[in-house]
Amino acid sequence: MNPTITPLSESIGVQVDGLTSSDFVTIATAELCKQLLAEHGVIVYRQAHINDADLVTFSRLLGEVVVAPAGGHPDFPEISPVTMDPTKSALAGLRRSTIFWHTDGLIDEVPQKATLLTAREVADDGGDTEFANTYAAFDALPADKKAEYENYRVIHSVAASQLLLYPDPSPEQREKWDRAPSREHPLVWQHRDGRKSLLIGATAGDIVGMDHAQGRAFLDDILDWSTQSQFVLHHQWAVGDLVVWDNTGMLHRAIPYEPTSRRLMHRTTLVGEEAIA
Repeated sequence: MNPTITPLSESIGVQVDGLTSSDFVTIATAELCKQLLAEHGVIVYRQAHINDADLVTFSRLLGEVVVAPAGGHPDFPEISPVTMDPTKSALAGLRRSTIFWHTDGLIDEVPQKATLLTAREVADDGGDTEFANTYAAFDALPADKKAEYENYRVIHSVAASQLLLYPDPSPEQREKWDRAPSREHPLVWQHRDGRKSLLIGATAGDIVGMDHAQGRAFLDDILDWSTQSQFVLHHQWAVGDLVVWDNTGMLHRAIPYEPTSRRLMHRTTLVGEEAIA
């Protein structure tokens, strides 16, 4: 194992070439992954062609792995197929909302630690994935903005994300969304390692103490700031790529693609280790 490591920008992302499936079952590869995640937020393992068994093993070397919900992989319960094809995943219909910037698990008590995603089939058009580094976005704010933002708290909910897809919901839709739990978080997450990131994205619907319209405009402005090109990595998938990202400080979104696309990803997710203070 002698990988080539290439930073993709100053603020986000690193590419690793030269690893094959069997390299990912080693402690050395896992430790290098942890180091690169802390430094760059997103790791692109080009043409890794990791098989499902090795994907699960590698994920376990990085942390505790989430068991996928019903509709997961028939042989590996840790793997979730990511597709819009309902014959390949019971959750295919929920994938439409992934076109909006989001962080996974912000309605959970402890957000997910990291995600691993590998391409089995790719879309003919669209289907790329973008990542935005909210550690870097916070660090680049003027000092007065940093101090101001640390005073705000945000309400995260399923309804906020679904309203992006369905801005005029039926009463039945709205009632269903509102039955899901919401969660209040600080706008700025101070992590136990001292770093700070912004808790924004599709689930962020309201700022505590502001009316809805004012809070919505405020959140949109922060999202626009955080997704400027200097903070963003655009990944064009090729079959065999594996991408790992730090879910606690990265936003991500899928570039829209046709529901009939053959695009198929296999995903594993690491259980969160740090509650939001």
